Amino acid sequence: MTQPLPLLAVQSEPIAIGEPSSVFAGQVSDAVAAHPESRLVVYPELHLFGDGYPDQQRTEALQDAAQPLDGPLVRELAQLAGDLGVWLVPGSICERGPEGQLFNTSLVLSPQGELAASYRKIFPWRPFEPYDPGDAFVTVDLEGYGRAGLSICYDAWFPEVTRQLAWLGADVILNVVKTTTEDREHELVLARANAIVNQVFIVSVNCAGPTGRGQSIIVDPEGAVLEAIEDDGPAVMAATLDLPRVDHVRTHGTAGLNRMWSQFRAHETPIELPMYSGRIDPATWTPASTARQD
Repeated sequence: MTQPLPLLAVQSEPIAIGEPSSVFAGQVSDAVAAHPESRLVVYPELHLFGDGYPDQQRTEALQDAAQPLDGPLVRELAQLAGDLGVWLVPGSICERGPEGQLFNTSLVLSPQGELAASYRKIFPWRPFEPYDPGDAFVTVDLEGYGRAGLSICYDAWFPEVTRQLAWLGADVILNVVKTTTEDREHELVLARANAIVNQVFIVSVNCAGPTGRGQSIIVDPEGAVLEAIEDDGPAVMAATLDLPRVDHVRTHGTAGLNRMWSQFRAHETPIELPMYSGRIDPATWTPASTARQD
């Protein structure tokens, strides 16, 4: 049986590269102490990799700070999650890949103090970011609550990402963000649109000023805004996500009408998608076919 998921999304200014891990540990501990009901705590993209003010994402600083997933940073973050007994998304980190790549990688640490999932940003914000792209979509089961899909900032501009995560059974998309530019207002539209067309919860948490534009938001599977921060100041969004509502909305329809995941009948002709060298096959077009049986 699943249950509602108490979530805490923290809009905060990035921590500078080189700061001791105790700084972040103190932040998370204080946040959980203020909201002890929280079972999932989410921070913005590259929260632990601030590289100066104004933040320019300098390639050299990020390259020098990168660590492998089995390095000391991830071990410390896993221990922190275990000590607090929460699911922890510390934003994303600069990951040093096995062949020297620089990945922008979102992490999910479990209440048992383990690395539960990692996702390498598939769509770096080019030409501005130095990261190598990832090549795999990632979901993670939050035991007892539901399934989360991972995306990072600019991924939200590509509808294929949220659609694939939804098809893989995600009930909520955790989109960690570091938007320092004027296009945050467009991302707010995309958060609602991605929620509506995929009938999933969206959590889009941006970093605070003066680095970021803030305006973090949580959206339900019908596109309604559950929580929002109106400015770029440090703030938190505390919300309880009724993840089983995803199935309800898909069964009964958005606004009681639109059931996009039930659009096709199994005997109908597949729709070719030449731009992807693929197709939509009505015989397999349902998130339930992959999401609830693995």
